[in-house]
Amino acid sequence: MLPGSIQMSGETLSSAEVKGVCEGLAEGTVRLLSLRGCHLSDRDFARLCQGLSESPSLVQLNLNLGVVSGTVRVQQLAQGLHRNRSLQSLFLHGNPLTDTGLSLLNPALAGHPALVSLDLGDCLLGDEGISLICGLLPPDGAKPGLRELTLSANPGISCIGWARLAIAVAHSSQVRTLNLDYNPLGDHIASMLAVCVASSRTLEVLDLEGTGLGNQSAQILLDMVQNYPTPLKSLVLSENNISLELQQQIADLLSEGEDEDESEGHGQDKPVREKGLKNNLGPGTHRVLLTSGLADGLLADGLLAETEM
Repeated sequence: MLPGSIQMSGETLSSAEVKGVCEGLAEGTVRLLSLRGCHLSDRDFARLCQGLSESPSLVQLNLNLGVVSGTVRVQQLAQGLHRNRSLQSLFLHGNPLTDTGLSLLNPALAGHPALVSLDLGDCLLGDEGISLICGLLPPDGAKPGLRELTLSANPGISCIGWARLAIAVAHSSQVRTLNLDYNPLGDHIASMLAVCVASSRTLEVLDLEGTGLGNQSAQILLDMVQNYPTPLKSLVLSENNISLELQQQIADLLSEGEDEDESEGHGQDKPVREKGLKNNLGPGTHRVLLTSGLADGLLADGLLAETEM
C-alpha cells in the first residue's frame, strides 16, 4: 500500500485510534499525520511519539493548537524526533512551548537530517528561543537547514531578537518562506527586515500581516523591491497602517515576477497554514482518513503543503 495521510481536527482520540495510527507509522503506511487541536491522554501521546521514532515514511506532522501541552510531552516529542529520519515538516503552532520547551526540543531539531519546514507560531517564545532558531537556519552539510519558518504571534521577542533573526536569515540560510505575521514589529524592525530581504539569495515569501507597520517602512520596502533584484515573490502587508497606494505599488512590482513564473509553468497553489491570532478550530470537528498516495500530490519543492479541513 502506498503511504497516505491521516488528518483529524478537534477530536478526542481513543486509545484504539491512537494504536491504529501508531501501527500505520511503524508499518510505513502514513506519510502525513495531522492531529490539529486533538485531545489524547498522556499515555497515548507517549505511544504516538514512539510511533514517530519508528516511522520510515512520515514526512509531515501537524500537532498544532495545544496537542503538545506540557513539558513532559515536549520531552517525549524530542525523543521521538531523535530517532526519526524521514520528517520534513513539523507544525507546532499554538502550543505553549516557551523558550524552555524549545531548548528541550532544540537538540532533536538541530540534529534531524531532513527537517526543512517548522511552524513555531504562537508558542510564547522570547529572545532565547530566537537564538536557538537561528542555529537551525544555515545548512551544515549533515542537514539541509530550514526553508520555511513560521514565527507568527510571538510578542515576547524583542527588537534584539528580531535583529538576530534578520542577520541569520540574510547570512547563508536557505529560508524561502518567513512568516512573522501578528508580531508587534513596527517600522524599525521592518527596516532591518528590508536589509535582510535585499541580502538574501533565497527568500521568496515574507508575511508581515498585522505587524504595526506604517508608510515609512512600506516606502523602504518599495525602494528595496524597485532597486535591488531579489528572489522575493510575495510580501504580505495587510492589516497595517499603510496607504493603499504604497501597497498597490509593491504588489504590482512583485506581480511582474509572478506573471513570468506562471508563464513558464511554475505557478503553485499556496499552502494553507495557521495564522497568528486566528488559531481557532472553527465550527466543528473534522476527520479525513486516506490510505491512497494523496500525500505525493501535495509535494512542492520537496515540501508537503499543509492542508486544513
